[in-house]
Amino acid sequence: MSQNHELQTWYDQGNALFKLRRYEGAVARFDKLLDQQPNHVEAWGQRGCALYEMGAHEEAISSFDKAIQINPKFVLGWHGKGIALAKLGRYEEAITSFKKALKFGPDEPKVWYNQGHTYSCLYRYKEAISSFDKAIELKPDNYRAWYSRAVSLASLRRYEEALASLDTTLAIKRTCYYAWNYRGLVLTKLDRHDEAIASFDKSLDLKSDNPNAWYGKACSYAVREDVEMAVKFLHRAIILSPNLYRVMAQTDTNFDQIRSHDLFRDLMAKR
Repeated sequence: MSQNHELQTWYDQGNALFKLRRYEGAVARFDKLLDQQPNHVEAWGQRGCALYEMGAHEEAISSFDKAIQINPKFVLGWHGKGIALAKLGRYEEAITSFKKALKFGPDEPKVWYNQGHTYSCLYRYKEAISSFDKAIELKPDNYRAWYSRAVSLASLRRYEEALASLDTTLAIKRTCYYAWNYRGLVLTKLDRHDEAIASFDKSLDLKSDNPNAWYGKACSYAVREDVEMAVKFLHRAIILSPNLYRVMAQTDTNFDQIRSHDLFRDLMAKR
């Protein structure tokens, strides 16, 4: 077997193992290749992706940096580095990496999407929306971008626009339970409680052990001062995630109308 053929085999095996989610094996194959051919930019990039999937984010960044040193216009290197930096909470550095990736690959919807998500982590929602818009322009059926756009719009209290974005999300992927759930939350903000409850129910049809939806239903019933139903559904949320939802309900203004009721107080007192 010629050396070139052997190197290609290691690269192909590394990619195959990556697809099978056998990331350590993938890294080992890329390492064998890079020992012989240290300037193989794609191997450094794929190695970085495998390390990222293993949770070795710092090592992944080193691998992406190596790829970028070899080819400063390598889009995957800048994109991968950005994702790993964002995972470490280094959001400003991540944005810098995404901007570099977009300089060399402006038509990459995934980069626009991940840049948008990182802007939202920085509470820079207008910039996030612009990034999601670009991702959608390049890939109109990207339901995650439509959903994330809705979340950013809702964070700016642009609820009607958020609702429209969620409806598009669900037109693309009807079974997206968390979009149904978020749609319920937005409808609650708009005081459209019957529709909100119907959305939460749809979410629960798709995923019954979904505490967010049970909690959302509880909020809608609490606002309507239906104490029995509010407490019933809040109890379901607390069973699924006791620490989070009990604490949330203690300060959530949606429950202010029923806070002094015995049923609500008894539920809050339970441990």
